[in-house]
Amino acid sequence: MIPSGPSPVPENEHLRLARDAEGCIDILSAPPGIDPEDCLYVVLHVDGPALVRRHGSSTVLAPGDLLIGTSPHPAGLRWDAGCRMVRYRVPCFYLGVCRDDVRRAGGLVARGSEGVGSLASQLLRTLATRAPAHRARPGDCLARSTSDILAVLVTELLEREAPEDPSGSAHLLARIRAHIEENLADPGLAPESIARSQHISVRYLHKLFQQDGTTVGQWVRQRRLDACRRELERPSRRPTSVAAVAHRWGFVSHSHFSRAFRDAYGISPREWQAYAAPADGRRPC
Repeated sequence: MIPSGPSPVPENEHLRLARDAEGCIDILSAPPGIDPEDCLYVVLHVDGPALVRRHGSSTVLAPGDLLIGTSPHPAGLRWDAGCRMVRYRVPCFYLGVCRDDVRRAGGLVARGSEGVGSLASQLLRTLATRAPAHRARPGDCLARSTSDILAVLVTELLEREAPEDPSGSAHLLARIRAHIEENLADPGLAPESIARSQHISVRYLHKLFQQDGTTVGQWVRQRRLDACRRELERPSRRPTSVAAVAHRWGFVSHSHFSRAFRDAYGISPREWQAYAAPADGRRPC
């Protein structure tokens, strides 16, 4: 017998959650130029007996727990009659993760009673009870906050799934990435300065990133683009020019930044800024 536990939401909100459980709630709509099918699905367990089977073992789900995968109906999920769940969908574009990484992990489970999982669970419940057929653009603060927390949670869960590296190179790569994050705004950030900061050779630096399936330059450029994308979508009382944002995050050439942004996201920086603006038009584009 699977214990059901108490419901994580007030009784008067159950009907709204149950009605949404027939389909998916779109946390954020995919922006122009992005494949709308490139999404992750999040299942929020509301109440009732349920468990998930992964890698030969079973995990009993408590109210508020989350399942993250590439399908709205995870293959390993089992539940009894009367079990209530809410399903959400969010484009990978907003999470900064790859569907294949989650697929290889066989899905991810997060407890809704601890850490980042608790924050994500609370925001998802709030989102579900606010609008049964919710679909928002990045200017929606609640939807944006929810996707940001999910991005942190998914990254954290994938790191836990990664096998230990006996050589210690994974730990070194994590340190290098942290150094890059701290110095993204420096236009002089380059393989030479990065290698020097970690007391390794430039050749070994390139080897570490090649083992991870990318290059140093690609990683730095993508992290800068992600930072620009987040800043351009952030509501502001003062107009922010695309050129100023690009310069602030280490791009010397505005034209190079615009090309790189379009190559990465399929949309120009100005188009993205206009798309991400609140629907009421109060934020200048």
